[in-house]
Amino acid sequence: MNISRNQLVILFFILGITFAAHSAMASGKKQKSVLKADDFKHYADYFNRMEDENMAKAIPNSASWDWMKTNIPLFECPQDNFEEMYYYRWWTLRKHITETPMGYGITEFLVDRPYADKYNLISCALGHHIMETRWLHNPVYLQDNVKIWFRGNDGGMMSKLLKFSSWTAFALYNSYLVNADKAFVTEMLPDLAEEYQQWEVEKRLPNGLFWQYDVRDGMEEQISGGRKVKNKRPTINSYMYGNALALSKIAGLNGNQKLSDFYAAKADTMKQLVLENLWSADDQFFETVKEEGGFAQVREAIGYIPWYFNLPNVEHSVAWKQVTDNNGFLAPYGLTTAERRHPDFRSHGCCRCEWDGAIWPFATAQTLTGMANLLNDYQQSVVNKNDYFMHMELYVESQYHRGRPYIGEYQDETTGYWLKGDQERSRYYNHSTFNDLMISGLIGLRPRADEVIEVNPLIPEDKWDWFCLDNLLYHGKTLTIIWDKTGEKYKKGKGLSIWANGKEIGRTARLEKLICQ
Repeated sequence: MNISRNQLVILFFILGITFAAHSAMASGKKQKSVLKADDFKHYADYFNRMEDENMAKAIPNSASWDWMKTNIPLFECPQDNFEEMYYYRWWTLRKHITETPMGYGITEFLVDRPYADKYNLISCALGHHIMETRWLHNPVYLQDNVKIWFRGNDGGMMSKLLKFSSWTAFALYNSYLVNADKAFVTEMLPDLAEEYQQWEVEKRLPNGLFWQYDVRDGMEEQISGGRKVKNKRPTINSYMYGNALALSKIAGLNGNQKLSDFYAAKADTMKQLVLENLWSADDQFFETVKEEGGFAQVREAIGYIPWYFNLPNVEHSVAWKQVTDNNGFLAPYGLTTAERRHPDFRSHGCCRCEWDGAIWPFATAQTLTGMANLLNDYQQSVVNKNDYFMHMELYVESQYHRGRPYIGEYQDETTGYWLKGDQERSRYYNHSTFNDLMISGLIGLRPRADEVIEVNPLIPEDKWDWFCLDNLLYHGKTLTIIWDKTGEKYKKGKGLSIWANGKEIGRTARLEKLICQ
C-alpha cells in the first residue's frame, strides 16, 4: 500500500494524540494534581545549601528533591513555618535511609552509635519510623526496614530488637490502614507474634503487668524511674495492649479467627490491668508504679501514652488539663516530659539525655498523637482543637536552631536551646514523627480499614483560610484534601472538599469533620 507524505503526517499526528491520551490516563495522578511539585523544590534547594553534607547515605542531597517529588504527599498552607517544617522533616527522614545487604534500613542517628545493632540500626524509634514512612509512595523503605529487624539475623530477629520497648505490631497495622497492603502485614504476623511472646517471657510479672527500666524505654533519668529499676510503666504496658489489639486485627485479616480471639482477649486483659493499676485517682493521671509498690507520685508525659492506643475511658480525659497548665506540661517551647510543678523537675543535671522535664520530640510526637485520638474518638470538653493547634505550632517553632530548621535530641523548655548544642550526633535526630501528625492529626485524615474516608481537621477556622494536601496515596487512590474558605485560592469551590483520583467525593462548607465513600 502506498502512503503519501501528508497521510504519514496525519497518521503520526493521530498516533501522537492517542499516545498522549493513554499517557494522561496512565498518569492520572499528575494530570489531576492541584499542587505542582516543582513549586516546592526551593525547600530542598535551601536545605541542601544550608549544610555541608559531611555524611551521605542511600539518597544524597543531590538526589533529595527527586526522591521527595517521587515519594511524598504535597502540602501548602498560608503559615510559612508549618509548610517549611513539613518539607524539612521529609528531607531529613531521607537522610536516614541506608542501604544494607538486606535492603533499606532506617537509622536513628547518622553517626555510628556503640549500642546500635547491625547497620547502625536502633529499635527505640521503630514505631515512629513506621508511622512516618507509611505515607511514602514507595513501600520498600518501610517494608525493608521491618524485615531487617525481624529477619536480618540469619533469618531471625535482630539481636537488639528487644533492647527497647516497642509498639511495632500496632504501627504496622496502622500502616496497613493507609496502604491496604494485606499481603505484607499478614506475612509479618508470625514474626510479630514471636516478638510479643518474647516480651511476655522477659518482662511480664505474675500479675500480668509488664516492667521496664526507663532507659529501655529510651527515657532514662526520669523522675519516676531509674536505669536499673524494674518499674511498672505506662509505656510498655500501653504498647503491649496496642500490639495485642493489632495482632488480633492482623490475624482476622488472615482468616485466623482463633488467633484473633486469642490476642483480643490479651488486649482486653491488658486494658483492665492498666486502668486498675496505673491510674492514680489522687493525681488523676496514669503513673508509674514503683518496683517496691506504690505510685511514683509524679505526672510524666508517658501518662498520655495510653491515648496513643485509645486505651482509656472517657472519665480519664481529666488528665489532659495538664497540657494547658503552665505548672503542668505547658512550657514556652512545648510539652515537657514531666510536670513543671514537681520539685524534682530538671533536677538530674544537663546534657546526658535526661527525661526529667526537658522537651523530647519523641514524647511530643506520642502525646500529640494521643491528643488527636482524644479529640477524634472521645466525647470530652477538657481540650479542643485550639489547644491542639497551639501545641502543633509550638512543636513547629521549637524545631529551629540558629535561625534554621533543625531537629535534635532534646531541648530546654524555656529557651528552646537544643541541649546537645552543635554535637554531630544530635543533627537530624530521627526519633519522632512530624508529618504523620500533620496528615492524620492537623489535616485530619483518619486512616480506616474500610473504604470510608474520614477527614477531621484540627485547625481552628480562624487560623487558615486555605490549605491543600495533595498527591496522597491512600488505599490505592490519590487523594486531595482542600480547604478554601472563599473558593478563590484553588478555584475548586468554597469549603472543605475531598477528591479521589481527581474526582470530588465529598464537600462541606465549614472546616469540620467530613466523611464520604
